[in-house]
Amino acid sequence: MCGIAGIVDCSGRPVARRSIETMCHALRHRGPDDEGIVEVGDRSGTNREASVGLGNRRLSVIDVDGGHQPISNEDGTVWTVLNGEIYNYRELRKTLEESGHCFATRSDTEVIVHAYETYGDKFVEYLDGMFAIAIWDTRRQQLLLARDRFGKKPLVYAHRDSWCAFASELQALLVLPEIQRDIDPAAIGSYLSYMAVPAPQTIYRSIRKLPPAHVMTLKNGRASLRRYWKLSFVPKQGLSDAEAAERSVELLREAVRKRLVSDVPIGAFLSGGVDSSAVVALMAELSDQPVKTFSIGFDEEAYNELPYARRVAEEFGCDHHEFIVQPKAAEVLPKLVQHFGEPFADSSAIPTSYVAALTREHVTVALTGDGGDEVFGGYGRHRANALAETFAAALSSDSVRHVVKSLVRSSRDELGTVARIKRFVHAATSTRSERYRAWAGVFSADLISEVFPTVTDTNLAVREMFEKYQTLDAIDALLAIDTEFYLPTDLLVKMDITTMMHSLEARSPFLDHQLVEFAAALPSNQKVRRLTTKFILKRAMRGLVPAEALKRRKRGFAVPIKQWLQGDLRDVLKDHLLASQMAADGVICSGTIDRLVREHLAGVRDWSQQLWTLLMLEMWWRTSRAL
Repeated sequence: MCGIAGIVDCSGRPVARRSIETMCHALRHRGPDDEGIVEVGDRSGTNREASVGLGNRRLSVIDVDGGHQPISNEDGTVWTVLNGEIYNYRELRKTLEESGHCFATRSDTEVIVHAYETYGDKFVEYLDGMFAIAIWDTRRQQLLLARDRFGKKPLVYAHRDSWCAFASELQALLVLPEIQRDIDPAAIGSYLSYMAVPAPQTIYRSIRKLPPAHVMTLKNGRASLRRYWKLSFVPKQGLSDAEAAERSVELLREAVRKRLVSDVPIGAFLSGGVDSSAVVALMAELSDQPVKTFSIGFDEEAYNELPYARRVAEEFGCDHHEFIVQPKAAEVLPKLVQHFGEPFADSSAIPTSYVAALTREHVTVALTGDGGDEVFGGYGRHRANALAETFAAALSSDSVRHVVKSLVRSSRDELGTVARIKRFVHAATSTRSERYRAWAGVFSADLISEVFPTVTDTNLAVREMFEKYQTLDAIDALLAIDTEFYLPTDLLVKMDITTMMHSLEARSPFLDHQLVEFAAALPSNQKVRRLTTKFILKRAMRGLVPAEALKRRKRGFAVPIKQWLQGDLRDVLKDHLLASQMAADGVICSGTIDRLVREHLAGVRDWSQQLWTLLMLEMWWRTSRAL
């Protein structure tokens, strides 16, 4: 696991080594063990070769002594830097050696240059892993950037005319004077909608994210983008429940086995839920030492999962470690804002950061349960969407739909069972993209227009995705959006940034692409059956994990934001939002924000998610203005 950075300049200007050094310095937390820089191409500005600088900060996991990056092929005509892990590198190496390639290290990174030589730009299709890759081909005078299928590893870039810079994180680009810092209003609209900025957007107009499962090539100053993989939900498999459960266990076990390959200590995040418990169970089965497990809890009973995690750890004889998160966790917020580099409002980043810090005290690599919900259908919205479409079929009359929507929208009651029923009825009479926004989003379009009136359409990307998947049923359509949008926009960004800020590598067995492809091809009723979510996964785990982990209600990695904002973080909220610098700078409207704060603190309305989203935006704004 590493941080990568680089600059390609085809204009005749030499790339300054100092620029690469400065970029690498901004990424030192991602790779505290080693730094490598290589300068390639024209250094004098007298010929037509591009000037190239590649840099790497390394967290040593595979081939600790010999895996120094950047790495080249035998004659130094192809250079690469890698952030991530290639799980099938041993198999690929054997194939490449048989075709005549010579290796100088035992690292997975070296496999990339030889695979590129053999398979060309399609080499990425042979890789099994999590990765962000940059390759400079001297002969072709081409830069290639590639990102893994699900977007586990980040990669941002700025391209202007004959110049391009790339890096693992935004702050490594922002150290360059060539980077313009104009804010993209559309990105703020996306952020207010979904708590994060989705690819290819970043908060800056001049910087873009390489989307997951894409390769970008830059040659003669011209960039081209190609998608190399897409998850398919058809054709469906005709397996019985027993057969599907057995195959799910086999694939998950293999995914865990691959992710146990390491030259440094490995542990696991454990919440006590289905997904993390399944990973720990299989780790215990495959390991000859007690699995080191790490859990986070809260003083607030409704949010505390430590007892469940503790029971799972006891079941498998784990070396278990715990940490209680207090409201003073706000002290970590400035550091989180800095590392994300743009607004990010998933509050579970706080406990994730703390569990990462705790874990790093004992191991260098941690397996997680991330992806289980998106792969096997574990969210309430998956079940609700199927119910909503069934209910919607009964509302065939346009007049009835209009009356129901009017009744729901006229209500000011936002709390309790009645309110939830009304919101469900509203969802049933909405489009799929509208439902998704209501269930997975934060700000409604109307509220965004009050806070940030210059943004007009904040749901375009999600709506276009649903249009692509309109032939899928209610369950698969949401799973497709979760995989393509929610995972790389929120969940995987949170996990990468919060673990790497503590120099910890996180691996996600549930996002093994072979397992994901298998699950996608299962019929929807094997993922969500009536009121049971993750049906086939829970069946597969019977007898492997404690029954309580399979039966208890899903909580997620929730944070008591409402209580914190009304209590210990009350002053933080008022100091930032009632004296908003963004409002003073004319970016957003203070009147609406003041109203939300007053209503929340008075207990009139629960605006906790919206206020947290605004608070993170304000903190980012102040931090970015200070840079």
